[in-house]
Amino acid sequence: MIRSTLAFSLLALPLTAFGLHQENSFRRRHSGVAHSPAFMRRSTNYTLQQKYIGEDFLNWDFFDEADPTDGLVQYLNATAAIDAGLATVDCNNVTTLAVDSTESVVSGGLRKSVRISSPETYNSGLFIADFEHMPFGCGVWPAYWSVSTTAEWPTGGEIDIIEGVNLNPENQITLHSGPGCTLNNSQPTTSNQGGIECTSSADADSGCFFTQTTPTSFGAGFNNASGGVFAHLWNTDGITVWFFSRPQIPNDIASGNPDPSTWGTPAAIFPDTGCNITSHFYDHTIVFDTTICGGWATSAYPSTCPGTSCSDIVSNATNFENAYWKINSLSVYQ
Repeated sequence: MIRSTLAFSLLALPLTAFGLHQENSFRRRHSGVAHSPAFMRRSTNYTLQQKYIGEDFLNWDFFDEADPTDGLVQYLNATAAIDAGLATVDCNNVTTLAVDSTESVVSGGLRKSVRISSPETYNSGLFIADFEHMPFGCGVWPAYWSVSTTAEWPTGGEIDIIEGVNLNPENQITLHSGPGCTLNNSQPTTSNQGGIECTSSADADSGCFFTQTTPTSFGAGFNNASGGVFAHLWNTDGITVWFFSRPQIPNDIASGNPDPSTWGTPAAIFPDTGCNITSHFYDHTIVFDTTICGGWATSAYPSTCPGTSCSDIVSNATNFENAYWKINSLSVYQ
C-alpha cells in the first residue's frame, strides 16, 4: 500500500470491495521453472535480531504529512499522538495505535490517526507480528506493510502483509515492484491467487496478490478470535506469508524458536521463479497505519457500507471505536 514515509511522491494502491484490485482508482502511495520454496526444502536456525514490544513502537518514526492515498486523516507526530491518547502502551506492554473516536469532525474533514515506520531497514528476514486487534469499520483502511526507503516507488518494492477496507472480511497480501517481476507460483496456498503482474506504476497499481478467505484473517472475525500472528519469510528464494489465528499459533513461535518448515501450507507464496527478489525488494522500513476513505476504501464503500457516504462517515466519531491496532510484538529473525 504505497503510503511512503519518504519525501518521494509515493502514492496509493489496491482496489475494490472484497480484496480485488482495481487500476487507476487513486494516486500512488507509494518466469522460470517452478520449484518448492526454501521453507519446504530445509529447516533453518533463526537468530532473533530485534523484538519490538511496548514502548519500542513509540520510538518509531511518526509520519505527520498529508496522506499519500488521499485519505481523510490527519496523521499526528509522536508527541501529539501520545498526548491525544492515540499511541499508548498498557500495563501488559501491548501497544495501541488508534484513530480518534471522540472529536467532532465535519463531513469530508480530517480525523486524527497514526502512522509509524521502523527506524531500521531490512533486506531479508523472518518477521513475526502478533496482534490482539486490528482496525475495522466503514471507511477504515488499515495496513501492515513495508516499503523501500532508498528508491522511488515502485522501485525497491512494497510488501503488503495486512490490508483491507471497510467491513471487508478478507485480507489481501500484495507485492508491488518495478518492471520485470511476475508471480509464478504452482505451490498450494490457503488463499485465492489474484493478479500475477507485480510490476506496478501510476497507471497500473494492482500488483500481484492473494486474497485470504479464512474468516479470522481480517477485521471483525480476526478481532473476535482474539487476533493472531502474521509471519513472513523474505529471502532470495521468495517471500512467503503464513497466518495463524490465536489458537493455532505454533509452539515454536511462542517459544522464540521459529521453524517455518513445520508451519504447513502458507497463506501466500511469491517465489523467485518469476521475480528476482533481491533486485526488486530492498532497504525496507516496516509500516503500520490506518487511513480513512482514500482511494480504495472510497471506491469500495458503496458495496460494503451502503446507505451512507465515506466522506460523511468521517464526522461520526463512534464509527471509529474499533479503528485501532493492538500490537503484542513484532520479532525479526535472521
